[in-house]
Amino acid sequence: MASITVRVSPGASRDAVVGWQGDVLRLRVAAPPQRGKANEATLRLLAAALGVERRRLHIVRGETSRQKVVSVDGLDEAEIRARLSLAPS
Repeated sequence: MASITVRVSPGASRDAVVGWQGDVLRLRVAAPPQRGKANEATLRLLAAALGVERRRLHIVRGETSRQKVVSVDGLDEAEIRARLSLAPS
């Protein structure tokens, strides 16, 4: 199980994987930052971009912050980076 740091911009016009900025993956989600909607949208977007089931992703740290640490079961960090570098935005 590997973890990645993501920076989320909620309330965007559409969901998108923006790309890597150093060691932080930048994401945009259309969901508002209310009642966990942006967190769930973040996990769904990451699952789709990685090609894994949503249940394999968990927010480890940063539930109420724009910057979050997300764990991905079954993939190592190199595989995560490889899959996300090919992900359509």
